Amino acid sequence: MAEKKGGKKSGLIAHGIAAQNRKARFNYTIKETIEAGIVLRGPEVKSLRHGRATLTEAWAGERAGELFLFNAYIPEYQGGVLSRFEPRAPRKLLLHRKQVRELLGAVTRQGATLVPLQIHFNDRGRAKVLLGLAEGRKKEDKRQAAAERDWQRDKARLMRAKG
Repeated sequence: MAEKKGGKKSGLIAHGIAAQNRKARFNYTIKETIEAGIVLRGPEVKSLRHGRATLTEAWAGERAGELFLFNAYIPEYQGGVLSRFEPRAPRKLLLHRKQVRELLGAVTRQGATLVPLQIHFNDRGRAKVLLGLAEGRKKEDKRQAAAERDWQRDKARLMRAKG
């Protein structure tokens, strides 16, 4: 938690992860990641700073030649702000034109998917979305990944116990 000037702790995230999509790394094989800016209004940023956003069903796609983040849930800010917004509204992603062309080309040619992995605040306090160029996993691949993860955890536990 971030600290205010008076030394009191607040529930705000100054910089760090605001929302994470943990299921994405299980359901998809992430080939490449890219960081994109996101267009937000004031109350949306405040809600993100409280860490209440959800990315589990979110995806990124094209609309009119630009990339948008669809189905990301950012709840309304309850701090007495009069302006309301749609919690699941499409939000524009900010990338260079060349990056957009490369990502959309990979999606159409390879059948890949653009999956948002996390929303975080950088050192300057700007909200950023970490997108993953992903390929879907089959059921047996998911089982193999779970078995590998369990083995790594057990191995680390054995090494710690051994000394």
